[in-house]
Amino acid sequence: MNKIEIACLPGDGVGIEVMASAKQVLQKAADMHGGVQFSMTDFPWGSDHYIETGAMMPEDGIERLKEFDAVFLGAVGNPAVVPDHISLWGMLIKIRRELELSLNVRPARLIKGIQSPLRSPKDFDLIVVRENSEGEYSEAGGVIHNGQNEIAVQNGIFTRKATERAMRYAFELARTRGKKVTSATKSNGIVHSMPFWDRVFQETAKDYPDIETSSAHIDALSAFFVTKPESFDVIVASNLFGDILTDIGSAVMGSIGIAPSANLNVEGTYPSMFEPVHGSAPDIAGQGKANPIGQIWTAKMMLDHLGYTDLGQAILDATEEVTESGIKTADIQGTSSTEEVTQAILSTLQKKG
Repeated sequence: MNKIEIACLPGDGVGIEVMASAKQVLQKAADMHGGVQFSMTDFPWGSDHYIETGAMMPEDGIERLKEFDAVFLGAVGNPAVVPDHISLWGMLIKIRRELELSLNVRPARLIKGIQSPLRSPKDFDLIVVRENSEGEYSEAGGVIHNGQNEIAVQNGIFTRKATERAMRYAFELARTRGKKVTSATKSNGIVHSMPFWDRVFQETAKDYPDIETSSAHIDALSAFFVTKPESFDVIVASNLFGDILTDIGSAVMGSIGIAPSANLNVEGTYPSMFEPVHGSAPDIAGQGKANPIGQIWTAKMMLDHLGYTDLGQAILDATEEVTESGIKTADIQGTSSTEEVTQAILSTLQKKG
């Protein structure tokens, strides 16, 4: 029996509800497999922890997470009690930075039974590789002076190491898919970092002659995600551009509530972290309205990363059977509760097992 140690951070709001759903699905998948055990340890960190202690997570939290094979996150944030910049930088960004989670990978595809808001979505299946450690989301900069003379400076940081790492991952991923990589850029407006990004992309592409390449400015690329998402395979983007594109990807799928993501430590030095794209949605927390699919699909990505691709695919197949049958939450034009969707997925998995 292979034992996989998973640190579960339900977080805040609906994160607690969808985490419970995904844990049930993971347990069912383990039962189906018979040769793997998922040992899931809960850490009640987040906004309530901040109210009690003045910190989103314990001082030794990162060291404790390093002991696990993977980190599974629900959602973090409750702006009614903790400002967003505190909850974000005190937990999510802290984990990403200190576990060296340099890549954020987010797929978007047409899911059976879920109506895309696009008139003719065709059969799109794309994945965004987002550089996750620097770029526009750096801490370099500051604010000086007061009043009319006040100045804010935000520095984007682009290193060759991190930029090329993201691009090579995208090219290697494309070799397992449609063999096409698109680079998100804005070199006609951002005159230093983006020409640098373009040059590294062109140089890296020379090592992958079997992969079709293209570059598109972020404004046009955002429009293309809406008008022709089926034309894309793998997209590699900076931190900010990847963040923008993946929210659009979630939207054209039909709901941000179904979108998964993986934060990867490519070198394997520390555990990778897996989280749905959606937030904590405090306005619907505790009402049974939360869509568990984003967290469940995220569990599938975690299983893929851990080497259990057969189990991951079984979970995604079961989820699509359920949505195709019409069992869906309200955000994707359904009437079912979180628990009803979860139980339907578990039942479908049981039949497959």
